[in-house]
Amino acid sequence: MNFVSIIMGSKSDYEIMKHCADTFEKFNVNYEIIISSAHRSPVRTKNYIKEAEEKGAKVFIAAAGMAAHLAGALAATTTKPVLGVPMKGGAMDGMDAMLSTVQMPAGMPVGTVALGRSGAINAAYLAMQILAISDSELAVKLKEDRIVQAKKVETDSKEIEVIL
Repeated sequence: MNFVSIIMGSKSDYEIMKHCADTFEKFNVNYEIIISSAHRSPVRTKNYIKEAEEKGAKVFIAAAGMAAHLAGALAATTTKPVLGVPMKGGAMDGMDAMLSTVQMPAGMPVGTVALGRSGAINAAYLAMQILAISDSELAVKLKEDRIVQAKKVETDSKEIEVIL
């Protein structure tokens, strides 16, 4: 079974990463979601990645705040795509997590999305776009979703627009 793995560094990340899971549910994409820390449970993290790959994980999403080493730890352990979601909080309100997630050494790529809720949702969309390369049904769903988003902009505009 193909699926996307969502790994959060702590339980406090769940409130935001639930939006990632909800997005997968909207598209009927299989996912797992766990808590595992690059710092507090490195053995658990490494073991989980191996087990998830054996079960069919195709993309990993890592959500972490502050030093945000989780995405890098995943990238060092797997050759599957890793997407990092920096989480707000800490002394720099997420900027430290953003910089930690973005600054990976050459050869250890992490696709980094926005902070917080938008990042969680965009990580799901980006993971689905990766899966859609070999899943034509999912590709169609994503194209249909773009049409719905465009129509919503037009509908919202009609509710308020004034054009001379």
